[in-house]
Parts: sequence; structure tokens; C-alpha cells
Amino acid sequence: MTTSPVFNEALTLHRQNKLPEAENFYRQVLAAEPDNFYAWHWLAVLHFQQDRGSDALAAVEKALKINPHVAEASMLRGVLLQAAGRREEARAAILRATALNPANAEGWYNLGLIQNDLKYFDDAVAAFDRALALQPMAQGWHNRGIALQGLKRYAEALDSFDRTIALAPGALPALYGRGEALLELGRCLEAVAAFDQLLAHDPAVYAAWNNRGAAQQRLGQFTESLASYDKALELQPDFAPSWSNRANALWGLKRYEEALSSQDKALEMAPDFVQAWVFRSAVLFAMQRYPESLASLDRALAIEPDNESALFARGAVLCESGRIAEGLCVYREHAERIYARHEFFVRADLDFKRRHDQEQREYLAAEGVAPGKYHLAAGPRVPGHAVNPHPEAQVQWQKSNPKMVVIDDFLSPEALEGLRQYCWGSTFWQDIHADGYLGAMPESGFGCALLAQIAEELQSRYPAIFAGHGLRKLWAFKYDSSLTGINVHADPAAVNVNFWITPDEANLDPEHGGMVIWDITAPLDWNFIQYNGDVPATRAFLAGAGAKSQTVPYRANRVVIFDSDLFHETDVIAFKEGYLNRRINVTLLFGRRVADGS
Repeated sequence: MTTSPVFNEALTLHRQNKLPEAENFYRQVLAAEPDNFYAWHWLAVLHFQQDRGSDALAAVEKALKINPHVAEASMLRGVLLQAAGRREEARAAILRATALNPANAEGWYNLGLIQNDLKYFDDAVAAFDRALALQPMAQGWHNRGIALQGLKRYAEALDSFDRTIALAPGALPALYGRGEALLELGRCLEAVAAFDQLLAHDPAVYAAWNNRGAAQQRLGQFTESLASYDKALELQPDFAPSWSNRANALWGLKRYEEALSSQDKALEMAPDFVQAWVFRSAVLFAMQRYPESLASLDRALAIEPDNESALFARGAVLCESGRIAEGLCVYREHAERIYARHEFFVRADLDFKRRHDQEQREYLAAEGVAPGKYHLAAGPRVPGHAVNPHPEAQVQWQKSNPKMVVIDDFLSPEALEGLRQYCWGSTFWQDIHADGYLGAMPESGFGCALLAQIAEELQSRYPAIFAGHGLRKLWAFKYDSSLTGINVHADPAAVNVNFWITPDEANLDPEHGGMVIWDITAPLDWNFIQYNGDVPATRAFLAGAGAKSQTVPYRANRVVIFDSDLFHETDVIAFKEGYLNRRINVTLLFGRRVADGS
């Protein structure tokens, strides 16, 4: 470093925070020595302290032209470029600084910050890890958590936020991040507690009230979530996401007109808010105002043509409004666009999924299908009829109490074989359930012309059962040969159609392998989470009500049509090993649960 008395005086004044005086002396040095690196560097630092970003950047760049090998100068340049919005240049400068001085924790920390800003989240995590290995710091853990959230690695993000809080117990941003991570992990009760902890310190954080409401809403606590959204809007009246979320809470409370008004308020503030258009469509869908629901989705897709939520919702609206073939086509086309580029989604930690995918690869290879790629079989309509006529079914339905009909020889031979080939030859089995079964959903491509034909013929052939009931949902489940199936639940619809297509010779126990149905319906005041997910409460309710169950044994091409409100579950499964022996059932849901209206 220069030993000029004038430079030393400049440094002394600088350290005393006498910045104008120090600047005067730095400029005297530079007038005499225009290539003095240290004078330019410290002048840049001084301008940075004065919030004179452009002057600071000009000075540090002059310093680096003289000596490009000083890490501190490269770091300062990176920070200044970041503040100027020149993010890629900032990243390059900070990378240079860390290369020059890899032992500087602050350099790695700043590199992580800029990579977070650029959404290079993998690189950001690596940079924060380098910083934290050199110097544990609360902010390093916090920003590492933000990077992990960007990667959707929420469990690891939660750990980072917890480490932040351990080092800085009052770190409110980390409490907020912790609540967000818990919400994404579905640990909603803990998320509410995290947001409550933050709000106890600072009740004016409107975003925490908003996310608290989101966690409560997922718990089915719509009244409580509405209060949280209202508090957020009291603090920030023009926050469009809270208006949109508020509409969703009102939707959950079936206060549809108010929900529509709240969603429109969100869109007044943010006309290009895609998800608000999608949620507005959901409200109109619940009100059975199908043309308006489709119009809202069209607005969403005009803004974001590949928005998955809007495309999937469009398929659902078309199906329920009677345009079943068109709706299933929307699902299929979108799934092909989304998945066609990808390999099978194998979860290596779940043996049954890996085993299924390997069996399917071998089956498809024998059929001449390229290995490992997403593939949908055709599933075309069949000539004549797909659903065999059973006129006695309507009489049985009207006489039955509870409402249930079992029909054998459900599909025509051509339809049954076509559906088998479609389910065996398609790679849409991507919905993974730890109990040992895989789901095929419309969102992953389960929707073909043959399924549309079956749904349409059910409606036309059995009007006493299906009159006025649109197709709400459909899916198929494929089961491991010996693991358990779906636990006790009810479904959000009026009529449930459940049929089996795997050949009978695959079933090792002809008296079982089908389904168990109770004679008790889900209470009308139970919400979806209760009747479709709270198994202990359901079993306690059934025991207390003295419910009686009926076992319907498995038979290929047997259909069970029943009131969707009746509690039911998969019976004990014992099928042969082998890909074509896996138990497959198809479910079609028609109409709306009376209590839900949605």
C-alpha cells in the first residue's frame, strides 16, 4: 500500500467518517498518481458508503484496470453491479472474487445472494455451503433455505430455517420461511403455529396472515382462514393474492356470490393474475355456470397458454358440462406436451414403483415401444356399443337402500379388451401411493375416446341413475400383487362407478380382491378432508353407528355402481405376480355430493 502522507491522511479521515474531507485527499493523491490502485479502491468504498453507486462503480473499475487481482475490489464491483441491476455481470465479478480469495466467507455468501436473485438455485446452495463451512452465520442459513425453496426441496429448506432460528431466535424472516416450508410440506398445523409465532412478534406482517390463512384453508378451516385473509387485507388492502385467497375460503364455505365478488376484486388490482382467473372459473364451475367458467379459463390461457391449472380445469369443466370427449382430449393433449420429453418418473425409494416401471418397460419393448419414454396407447372408440345393456339395473337401483347395484358383463368384449390394452400400454401411472398402488389421472394422460364412450353410454343407457349428473372425475388404480389398497373413504360425487378389468385368472382369492362397502353415508357436515382422509375418525364413526359392511368379490368386467357418499375401501388383495396380473380398477364419478354442491 502507498505510504504517501496525503494518502495516509485520507485514510485517517475516512476511518473517522469524515467522508467529504477524505474524498478531497484521495483526489489529491490521484491528481499526482493517476494509477494509484489503493486511492481508486478506497475512493470507490467511500462513494459506496455515500450511496453514490455510479461514482463508486466508476472508481472501482479504474482500480481493477490497474490491478485486476484484488479480491476485495472485484467483490465491491460485484455488489455495485448487483445494485445497478446488472446481475450477470455482478455474478461474474463475485465469482472472480471468490476465485482470488476462496477463504473469504463473505464472498461466497454474496455469490449465493446473486445466484438466488438469478434463480440459479443449485449454484446458490453450493455457494452458501462454502460460506457456512468457513463461517456459520444466521443469514447464510436463511438464504440457503430460500434457495432450497426455489428448488422445491422443502424439507431441507425447513432444516436451514431451523438452523437460522437456532443462531438468531428473533429472526422473523426465518420464521416466515419456516412457515412457508411447512405449508409446502403439508404440515399445516405446524405452519399455522410458525406464522402465529412470527405474528406474536410483529402482527403487521400481512404476508404471514395471508399464508396463515392458506394453511388453515388446507385444514378445512374455512371460517378461520377467512378471518386471516381479512386481517391481511386490513393491513394491505391492495394485496391481490389475499383477495383471491379470500375468495377460495368463501368458496369453501359455499358463499359463491361473495367468492365471485372477492375474486373480481383481485382481478381489478391485477388483471393478468392467472391463478385468480383460474380460481374465478372454479367458483363459476361450482355455481354450474359452465360457459362463464370456460370464459375465465380462456382469459387465463390467453395470458399463459401453458398454465397447467387452467388446462386441467378446462378439461374438468368440459367433461361435467356434457362435452366429455372434448374434455378428455384436452387432458390427453396437455399431458402429451408435458410428459413427452421425460423418462419414466421412478421413485427409487419405493420398490413397488420401480418394479412396476421395469415390468412395463419390458412389456412395451415387446410391443415395439421405445424404452423409457412417456407413451399413451390409443384407446379408440369401439364399433357398436361399449356398455352392455342391463335394463334390470335401473330397477335394482331404485329399489336398493343404500343405493348400490352390482353388474357383471359390464363392457362389451371389444371395449374390455380395448381398455386393457390402453391401461397396459400407457405410462400414465404416475400418482404414487405408499400403500402399494399407483394412480392414473387425467392430468397425466388418463383420458381416451373409449372412456368418453363408456361415460356417455352410462348416462344414456341408465337415465334413472345418471340423469342430471355430469362426469366429475375419473381415474384408474393399479395395485401391487400383495400390498394393501385404498383405505376407507367416501368420494365427492353423487354416483360412483367402479369396475375391474384384470383377467379373473390373476386373482388368487375369488372370494375377495374387490371392495368393501358400508351401509352408512358420510355425514353431510363433514368436509372432504374428513370423509376422504381421516381414517381413524371414519372407523370410529362407523363403529359408533353400528354400520354393516358388504364385501363385493373381485370379478373381471364387474361394475359396482353406488352412492358416492357410502364409505368404502379396497378389499384384501392377493393377485399373481407379473405385469398383466396387476389388479386394475377404473373409477368414474358423476354428479355432485349434495352437501358439497361442488
